[in-house]
Amino acid sequence: MRAVAKYGALTTLSSVVLSALVVVPVDAADAGGAHTTTSAARGVARAAERAATAGITFGACPAAERLPDPLVCGTVEVPLDYSEPDGRTISLTVSRVPASGTPERRQGALVFNPGGPGASGMYFPMVAEVPHWKRIAEAYDLIGYAPRGVGRSAPLSCEDPADHVKAPTQSPVHPSASYKRERIAEAKAYARGCARAAGPALPHYNSLNNARDLEVLRAALGEQKLTFMGASYGTYFGALYATLFPSHVARMVFDSAVNPDPEQIWYRNNLDQSVAFERRWEDFRTWVAKHDATYHLGTDAEQVAQSYEKVRAGVAHKPAGGKVGPGQLQAAMLGAGYYDDYWPTRAAALSEYLKGNQQPLIAQASPRPAAAAESENAGAVYTAVECNDAPWPTDFAVWDRDNTALARRAPFETWDNAWMNLPCAYWTAPRGRPAEVRATPGQLPPTLILAAERDAATPYEGALELHKRLAGSALVTERDAGTHGVTGGANACATAYLEDYLLHGKAPARGADCAPHAEPDPASPRPTDRLVELRRRLNPGIRL
Repeated sequence: MRAVAKYGALTTLSSVVLSALVVVPVDAADAGGAHTTTSAARGVARAAERAATAGITFGACPAAERLPDPLVCGTVEVPLDYSEPDGRTISLTVSRVPASGTPERRQGALVFNPGGPGASGMYFPMVAEVPHWKRIAEAYDLIGYAPRGVGRSAPLSCEDPADHVKAPTQSPVHPSASYKRERIAEAKAYARGCARAAGPALPHYNSLNNARDLEVLRAALGEQKLTFMGASYGTYFGALYATLFPSHVARMVFDSAVNPDPEQIWYRNNLDQSVAFERRWEDFRTWVAKHDATYHLGTDAEQVAQSYEKVRAGVAHKPAGGKVGPGQLQAAMLGAGYYDDYWPTRAAALSEYLKGNQQPLIAQASPRPAAAAESENAGAVYTAVECNDAPWPTDFAVWDRDNTALARRAPFETWDNAWMNLPCAYWTAPRGRPAEVRATPGQLPPTLILAAERDAATPYEGALELHKRLAGSALVTERDAGTHGVTGGANACATAYLEDYLLHGKAPARGADCAPHAEPDPASPRPTDRLVELRRRLNPGIRL
């Protein structure tokens, strides 16, 4: 979304042997509609054949990646434009930790994508250190990578990183006409900046090319079929991959699924997301009220909202530490909509501020200059992919009408969400037409969808839609929970289904429900789980 990668998660890939790549898959030629031409499909096959021959040479990771041993790194070449496979290529960075078990237990490579668009999965192999990933790490090489445009993979930028983290900023719940004019001007300037920086390459940062890149990566890794786990936005182009290359799918996990309905991509998905964040914001306030003896912010959700508005008014009048205004406050609180393990620290920051201690809020919400370049890059890729993928309203009157109405019932995130996406109204690159995600009975092996019922970033309706579109998929639902990313380890039930699927290929034919994971404990405000630390590294804008 904003402070967090909007549809965020992790990434790992598998490959194809040379013999499986010489022929263009029948389904690849037409599954993408207007976007996936026969020439592009042939370009994918040609690029994959070259990648299978070249492989990936892994060695010590460059210092710029900040990755510890035993991770090793390499690169894979992919065409910028799959319709011209012999033209310009770009290098995607790849990381790996080999399977830790015995050779006879190895099941291949597991590729993970953390979503975004714009998030890097280079850190993903570090999950081998996390206890509940141990058995999976014994069976699979864990593969991370940075998608095109991200990190050192032909990086995309749209503005000066220093401008990206400027502070303090405003964040009106019901913006004035003059404020809207300011944001329109900023959106136009941002769109021009993307076009100027990327030049003719700009249209090639899109979801279909992300799916095609997976096919080339699979080949480079030497895997005949792809075992892939995508989270959040990673579920969308993972589903595109399954549509384009069903015969090359081994196992696929979709964690926190984006709604793949072409009518939803991306304008309507964002409107639905704002509604879901309102619900999750209420969940947070209800939890805070339950622990009023700790936080003293109110005994019901409405009283907690009033306390929050006092903080908002305070930082609007005088930014905390000169850096935290309403915009920074909103971005920090958005993290509570993604992950409930942030609830104790966010609640404590609000409580301390009202008692006269601004330091916790300053620590959690101040911009981080050291992460400015990484954050700006993530935002640029997010914008380019979503703007390139689909048509957007080009008349601000449409945005104004829809978001003004929505903000009356979902004020928490509606307008901030709109401002994040508004450059798409003024995008100069050609707009795509979303591909139709679909798999008929028997076309795919069983696939696994994991979803939290109250997820805000990817509302539950998206998991239901993906389940309907991928015949033979199994849907596992964490009921009455909303943390974005079910496989974080907090829910043993969901973890068991994930393990059974990845290790044994078993998915519950009729789906399954899991009880919610335990709510956070105010007495333990800073979670120490290793996966939480990885999440912070994957999403540098979020802090506990």
